[in-house]
Parts: sequence; structure tokens; C-alpha cells
Amino acid sequence: MSKKNMESTRELMGTKEVTDYSIRTYRNDELVYFLIQPSNISVLSEESLSARIYGLMTVLKGITEIEMMCLNSRENFEDNKRYLKKRMKEETNPVVRKLLEKDANYLDRMQVQMATAREFLLIIRLRNQKENEIFSYLNRIEKMLTEQGFTSKRAEEEDIRRILAVYFEQNVTTEKFEEFDGERWIILNE
Repeated sequence: MSKKNMESTRELMGTKEVTDYSIRTYRNDELVYFLIQPSNISVLSEESLSARIYGLMTVLKGITEIEMMCLNSRENFEDNKRYLKKRMKEETNPVVRKLLEKDANYLDRMQVQMATAREFLLIIRLRNQKENEIFSYLNRIEKMLTEQGFTSKRAEEEDIRRILAVYFEQNVTTEKFEEFDGERWIILNE
């Protein structure tokens, strides 16, 4: 068996542990996530939009170890829509074809309603930070985001587990990312 086949899921992901406020990696990095509440830019004036762009630019210039991530926070219907289109082409019964068409239209409407269901994350990669300086550094980042007009929240353990579930499993309905494979199936005291 190859070494890769013998590695745990956590090792393949590079995640040593999930803490109350971060992910610690096997490379001795610590990743802290800030959840950024999205703005509906389609209703902003040109001046407001320019101010948001300038604010983001200021944040990016002020924090060198920043990374950005955007995740779907709702279901993605593309596979289902492709399947329905394929079935419509194959279907010979006009009544069934009409029902398939209605299903496809329904999925389109659902997807449009969920189009803004994205999560925006700023990720701070802490390297060799002194334990007693971490929280003051993170508080300064949070203050900078607020000063630039962003509504943000430092992700807590449950937020991080949900982010991992969406990112790795593409599962937006799971409450949290399991600590151990199959954890949800264990029934204690039985």
C-alpha cells in the first residue's frame, strides 16, 4: 500500500486540529477566518461602490498575510439541471418532457433566489506568532475591517467546521465537519 493510501483524511487536508478560533496545519501555520457579510453592490451608488473598493484595497495593503476565499453557502443545482436537460432530449413522451422542463425551470428560479448565497472569507495565516500577541493582532484586523465599512465576524470553531464541510464535502446541509470520519453514525451508550 502506498504512503498516500495510509494517510488519514486530516493529514491529506493538512489540518492538524481545529481550535476555538483557527485551524492549525502540519506546516505549523495557523489559519484564522473572518466571515465578511456581503453587500448587494447592485443597489450601491457609484460613489459607494468606489468607497467599498477603496476600503478593500486599504485592508489588503494593510495586512500582508491575508488570503481571500469565496464559498457557495447553498446548494449548487448545475448537475441536476444538466441531468434534466439530458433527460428532456431523450424523452419521447411529451407529458414527461413537459414535467422535466417545469423541474428545470423551478431549479433555475431557486438558483436565482440563492444567487447571493455566498460566503466571503478573509483568512489570516499566522506563522511564528507569539501566543500572547495573537489576539491583539486579530483585534487590530477586526478593527481595520470595521473602520473600512465591512461587517465581519471572526469565525469560531463551529463556523470553521461548517466552512470545512462546504469546502471539502460541498455539503451545505451538514451542521458541522466531523472530527472523525463516520462520527455522526456513532451512538453512545448502546
